[in-house]
Amino acid sequence: MATTTSLTPPDQHREPPPRLGGVLWWALCAAAALGLAVCSSLGPHRVWGAAAAFGYLAAALIAARGRSSRTAGTVALAGAVALPLLWLLAVDRAQLEVWVVARSAALLLAEGTPYLHRPWVPEDFNPYLPGMSVFGLPEALAGPGPLTDPRLWMGAAFHGALAPALPAGSRSAPLRWIAACPLVALPLAVGGVDLPVAGLMCLGLALAGRGRAGAAGLALGAAAALKWTAWPAIPVVLALMTASSRSGGRAAGGAVVRSDGREAGGEVVRSGGREAGCGAVRSGGREAGRAASRCGLVALLTAAVLVLPAALRDPGAFRAHVVDFPLGLTDAVSSAASPFPGHLLAIHVPGGRTLALLLLGAGALLLALSLLVRPPATAADAAVRLALGLLLATAFMPASRFGYLVYPLVLVAWAAIRQEPGHALLRRIRESAPR
Repeated sequence: MATTTSLTPPDQHREPPPRLGGVLWWALCAAAALGLAVCSSLGPHRVWGAAAAFGYLAAALIAARGRSSRTAGTVALAGAVALPLLWLLAVDRAQLEVWVVARSAALLLAEGTPYLHRPWVPEDFNPYLPGMSVFGLPEALAGPGPLTDPRLWMGAAFHGALAPALPAGSRSAPLRWIAACPLVALPLAVGGVDLPVAGLMCLGLALAGRGRAGAAGLALGAAAALKWTAWPAIPVVLALMTASSRSGGRAAGGAVVRSDGREAGGEVVRSGGREAGCGAVRSGGREAGRAASRCGLVALLTAAVLVLPAALRDPGAFRAHVVDFPLGLTDAVSSAASPFPGHLLAIHVPGGRTLALLLLGAGALLLALSLLVRPPATAADAAVRLALGLLLATAFMPASRFGYLVYPLVLVAWAAIRQEPGHALLRRIRESAPR
């Protein structure tokens, strides 16, 4: 009796790629946390590093025993976020940003501006836009305590904005993985002002991708009222809305031509179809302009309503805090001093600060040109473009820190989670991410 054996593709013999929720991933996270615990000079960071290393090692052991990625992720989340957060709340320890936000809210209620009139030392400066003070209002109104701590409200805003930006029906696993990632878990526990900004940017991109121009403008305007780092998202989203609407108009136009031709045929009908198609394209172009304009107008008005009253109360203090201090133009030196190229140029090269600012401007110009030459076609493309621009900004700012990398991380992770065709890198991340 003759037998046949089905051929096995060569790829089937290969080992599957390591999953982001697997042993190797959690082991790398544990090494990063342990390194921070040993090397950091900040007490809250050392507490987080010790607790997170324990949680990540436990997650790695669970993954090595073949347990589900959900179980490993939950254990990592408990060790990297819940345990250090509860301990730091109990002993009233936090990153400096938490105290700055709480003080800004008290100043806003008392004087109408969240900025000290004459700041001298770095701790006096508040480099955030007035909207950030909202996270300190619970403490300013009800007094200090575990439930009024600004980091809780910043973390809640991050998750509250990111969750609706994710595809419905598949939110718990991505949220769990993103929150357990060291760059996100650390600010969740010790306090991080960048998390709500990143979450609102993702929400704005998601709403723009769904064609909801006004809602996208509200989300982007709220983000723009928190930190300058959100402002590059506005032109990226406007380019996305313009490009997607125009492509929709072209597609509609093509459909009209084909439908007319099939139904009746003939040269006259085809010509009429072409005319209808051109009209659809023009209509799509006008609709694209209206949607983009509506989104941009709502974003700018939202940011203006939240920023201008406090800024106009004391324009000199506003400029000193949110413009001069972040750019290193004051006598006080910012504590944001991670060894990125811009910071290294500023401290080691004569005229390096000016050179770093020129490189920062060049990066912004390149991003703007890319939006004009090749605008993003999908929300995922726009997120990747924005992540690249913020990565360049982080690299070339004279005063920068590793924590700013949370922006490209969250944006790229969000883009990979969306079920859209796109970059090969995004497909690879999505395929290897834990379910």
